[in-house]
Order: sequence, then structure tokens, then C-alpha cells
Amino acid sequence: MSRDRIIQTPLMPPGICLNLFGTYWVRDRAWVDRYIINHERIHNAQMRELLWIPFYIAYVFEWLYLLIFRYRNWDKAYRAISFEREAYAHGDDLSYLSRRRRFAQWRRPLR
Repeated sequence: MSRDRIIQTPLMPPGICLNLFGTYWVRDRAWVDRYIINHERIHNAQMRELLWIPFYIAYVFEWLYLLIFRYRNWDKAYRAISFEREAYAHGDDLSYLSRRRRFAQWRRPLR
């Protein structure tokens, strides 16, 4: 975790970690553990593949589509974003990134 940049600020809502270009913004660092860091590192891999700005554009558009046309619920739409589905599915697997396939957020899971 030492190479991860975590910035603590009272401007963030409690229990939220915002990943901006590989820097993690939180209100309180106490709840940030290796699994949260792994979740965010999965997002970092997704960002690198999409060259950062397109990642954020795709993320926001997918969330808005899911929010407006599918779920009409902020949390359900957020959890259904392809980027979040991958990160939540593998956030507790600390070795996942070593075997992750490129663009895994858009691939069907292997059975």
C-alpha cells in the first residue's frame, strides 16, 4: 500500500473512496484496507487501458444510462456499472491483477 497515494480530506463523504488518476481521496483513511486498495488498483488497470479520460467518460455515461433507463436508483446503477462489477467481483482476490485479461470489464466471465 505504500506506493498508493491516499489523500485524506474532509470534503469527501464518509465511506467513499474517489479514485482520480490513481490518487485515492477519502474522508478517513482508517477504513481503507488492502481490499479497498485492490478494488482501486483494478480501476487503475481499467483507466490505463482506456487512457484515463475515456475511462471517466465511459464510466459516467454508463452510470447515467443505468440510472435513467434501467434502475432509477443511484446505488443499483452504480453497482451495475461494468467497471464496478469487475472491481467488486475481484476486490477480495489480491492476486487478480496478475492474471487479469485486458478489458476484462467488458468480457463475459469464464466458467
